Amino acid sequence: MDLRDFFPSIGGARIQTVFRTLGFPEKVADLLGGMATNATPRDVLRDPMYRRPHLPQGAPTSPALANMCFYWADCRLTGLAKSAGAQYTRYADDLAFSGGEDFDRRVERFSAHVAAILREEGFAVHHRKTRIMRQGVLQHLAGVVANRRLNIWRADFDRLKAIPTNCVRQGAATQNRDGHSDFRAHLEGRVSYVESINPEKGKLLRSILQRIEWP
Repeated sequence: MDLRDFFPSIGGARIQTVFRTLGFPEKVADLLGGMATNATPRDVLRDPMYRRPHLPQGAPTSPALANMCFYWADCRLTGLAKSAGAQYTRYADDLAFSGGEDFDRRVERFSAHVAAILREEGFAVHHRKTRIMRQGVLQHLAGVVANRRLNIWRADFDRLKAIPTNCVRQGAATQNRDGHSDFRAHLEGRVSYVESINPEKGKLLRSILQRIEWP
């Protein structure tokens, strides 16, 4: 399940409350809340959700503050999943519930309960992005295939593999099409990510990476 307008839906007042709960004096909490939120000018975007102070997507402070604001929703969803024989996982605005045959039989009704809890907590489900993925289909979440074991999308792996391969053949400078200031570190990071998901595929990419002659 996907949350609609996750960061913009978390308003400035809620962020100030978080800082007060952490023990900051009211004036300091209000100041920190103002520093951590943003309001889009009316002449730039007319959506009222963005015109009021909200967590800006992409700011380094937003994920941690959003997780604090979502704490009670996480607790309630964890309890709901446990009662249905499922496990609950969340990454930012992506929610996943996984279980066996018992959960499969009640999953449609279960999703309605999830939406109700989120609405009570001040969030909304992007219903068109809700997916029920059973064993017979490709199960994917947050860019990762999650059927019998975690894996990388085949197309993503092939595209990534082509970059260091072409670096070996044609030189590293020819493949830095996005102009990364430290292209070597960029590739190292992407290969490390694959290694954390699928060590076997990561080992293959690492072996190619080690053959690159860097300037």
